Formats: sequence, structure tokens, C-alpha cells
Amino acid sequence: MSKVDWAVATAVGSATAGRHALEGGYHMARFARRAPGIVAEASALVAEETGLSLPGVPEVAVISRAEWVELNVRSFARLLAPVEARLAEQPGFGRAVASRLVGVELGAVLGFLARRVLGQYELVLPTGDDDHGDTLVFVGGNVLDLERRFEFRPREFRFWVALHEATHRAQFVGVPWMRDHFLGLVAELLDAARPEPGRLARVARELRDAAKAGRPVVGDTGLFGLLVAPDRRPVLDRIQALMTLLEGHGHVVMDRIGERMLVGQTRMSRMLASRRADPRTQALLRLVGLEMKLRQYEEGARFVTAVEREAGFAALEAAWRGPEYLPSLAEIAEPRRWLERVA
Repeated sequence: MSKVDWAVATAVGSATAGRHALEGGYHMARFARRAPGIVAEASALVAEETGLSLPGVPEVAVISRAEWVELNVRSFARLLAPVEARLAEQPGFGRAVASRLVGVELGAVLGFLARRVLGQYELVLPTGDDDHGDTLVFVGGNVLDLERRFEFRPREFRFWVALHEATHRAQFVGVPWMRDHFLGLVAELLDAARPEPGRLARVARELRDAAKAGRPVVGDTGLFGLLVAPDRRPVLDRIQALMTLLEGHGHVVMDRIGERMLVGQTRMSRMLASRRADPRTQALLRLVGLEMKLRQYEEGARFVTAVEREAGFAALEAAWRGPEYLPSLAEIAEPRRWLERVA
């Protein structure tokens, strides 16, 4: 891993994301005025549905694609600051060129995602001077675009998106230990970003072995997964298992409340499933290591519904007791094993 030229990442990401025709117009302004009320209503229903509290009031914003890129570049910069400090101490040739190349790569990925993301809950990062910590954002142009293209009722569609992001806020704010645990896992994984002798040879060997065995050459963790040192892959698995639980839980809560309250719930759910199944999207996300993001919705939702079928929806509350009660990847695949362990 090289240091990142964050200015290049922002510039490339913004250019790749482009500007939606409806950004900056009165539709966005009206959406922004109404968004806090939509989030407040969604939050109350999420708290009732999940039993998780949502203390305080988050900042709510309707932003452009370029602003979404800038938001995530800032988050990456904060998370990777300790890693960059270590790498700066390492001698190397062409560091400035490598820094720009990493910035281009990161910017291209964020720009692609900025064209698709509908909403995001921004986790509070431990910097002490956050200007956007407890924030729930909508990417306004993307939301307005889908409303028009599929003729969704705007109030319903925005409320439905808010349900998912409000559930993520409940997970990180309503579960006292979740934020620190998640950030601790990320820090542990990033601690592996040190020079690894023979890394390229190891990666080449693993690619050859996968091809010979008939496995996908690039797995669902993408090129990033190949570059993670072998002794840190269990940490990557723990992060993947946690995010699968959180995404699946959010998806089920969103759909469950939507089924009771929204006329267009079925059509909206089918539309999202169709977007995720697009072959071009899947191919790119596999390459950059975000295919697991698509799988997290499906596998997490299957885990949640299987637990509910076996022991009732309230049985999921066991996962919020502490980190040791979280399901592993193996238990995500076999929910009964998790139920037997935590019963």
C-alpha cells in the first residue's frame, strides 16, 4: 500500500461521478427541507421495530455526488492517517507517483459508487474535531433520478431509504459498544499495512492456485483481499461477518416496516434487487473488492429471517450483548449454529 494523494482522489472521484441534471435545483432544495422530518419519522419506527434506542438527533443533509465523494475521501483520510504516518518512514522510489496512482484508483471507485448510492449513515470517527460525525445523508440526484425513472411516490421512496440508514444509526448509536468495536477491527486490519517481503510473489502464487483449482481468480474481497497479509485475513473475515449482519438486519427492518406502511414497497424492493444483479456492476465490484457488499444484503437478510423463523425476531437481540456474541461467517451461513452458541 502506498500513501494516497487525497486531492487527486477527490478530483478524479468528482469527475467520474459527474453532476446529475437535478442537482442544485428547486427539487433538491425542497427535498433538503423535508428530509429531517422524514428521518425523524423513520427513526421512531426503527427504534420501535428493533428495540434499539436512537438518542439525540443526527444531522441530515441532501448532497450532490461530488459532495458524497468529498465526504468519503475525508473519512478514508482520517482512518488511514496512522498507516500513512508509518509508510512515510519507509524509504522508496517513486513515492509521489505511487501516491497519485493510488489517489486515481480510489477516486475512480468512489466516483462509480457516487452514481449509485442513495443514502449513507456517516459513523462518528474518533478525531475530536468532527464536522460531519453523526450524519445521515441522501445523495439527492440519485434519489430523484430513480423516483422519476420508476415513477415512485417521492415521499414513500425517501422514507424507505431513510429506514435503512436510520437502522444503521440504531446499530452504531443504540448498541453502546458497536462503534468502538467496528473501528477497532478496522484499525487492526490497517495495522497490517506494512511492507511485506515477497508480497507480489505470494499474490501471484495465490492467483495461479485459484485458477488451477477452478475457483474465481479474484474472490469476493477483490484485489484488496489478495493484498491483505495472511495473518490478517481472520480480521477481514470478522469485518465481513459483522457488516453482513448489519446490512441484512437493516434490509429486513426496512422491508418489514415498508410492507406495513408503503404502497410501493414491492416495486421498490424489486428495483434495488435488479440494480444489484446487473452483471456490469457485479464485475466491477468484484474487481475492487465490493462484491461482498452486494452479498451482505442477501446473506445477512437470509441469516436474520432464518433466526426469526427458528427463535423469533427478538432472538437477534443476543447479537447486541457484546462482540463475542456476534455471528462468524460460518454461523452466518448456518444460523442454527449461532443460535445454539448464544442460547
